[in-house]
This record gives sequence, structure tokens and C-alpha cells, in this order.
Amino acid sequence: MPKTSIAAYVYGRVQGVGFRYATQQKAKALGLTGYTKNLDDGSVEVVACGEQPEIDQLLEWLKQGGPQYARVDKLLTEPKALVEFEGFSIRH
Repeated sequence: MPKTSIAAYVYGRVQGVGFRYATQQKAKALGLTGYTKNLDDGSVEVVACGEQPEIDQLLEWLKQGGPQYARVDKLLTEPKALVEFEGFSIRH
């Protein structure tokens, strides 16, 4: 199955609640590569690369609110040019 990449922007209570760490763990469990990063506007950016079914699972997990203390109000996604990453990292 061909690989694809997406960028997702997650809005709500997503900073200071372990969101990036939990997203990293979920993405690794799904075999995805990419990164997650806090943005200045209070949102979190998630770039994920892998096969579409696993990306869809990550997006569904994000829509459902991610980790326990997070609250997702809005999730925007867009396709991204395919880039190969080493693992799934947290960027600062």
C-alpha cells in the first residue's frame, strides 16, 4: 500500500496536558512517522506519514480528544508532500 502524508491542526485544550507525548505514543503504535509540535496560537500541529488506514486511525483518535485531560474543539487536516521521517518526534 502506498504511503501518504497529512498535516493536522488540533485546537482546544491541547497544550500542557500531555497531548504531544500521547500523540507520539499513538503514532508510534500505529507505525507512523512524523512529528507533533505546539504552535504559538495554542494549537498543536501533527504531521503524520504512513499508510492511509493508520493515518485514519490517528485522525479518529485526535477527533475523539486524544489523551485524558485534553479537549479537542476543532481538527483541520490537509494533505502534505510525502517526506520520510525517522520515527515520530516531539518538536519544540
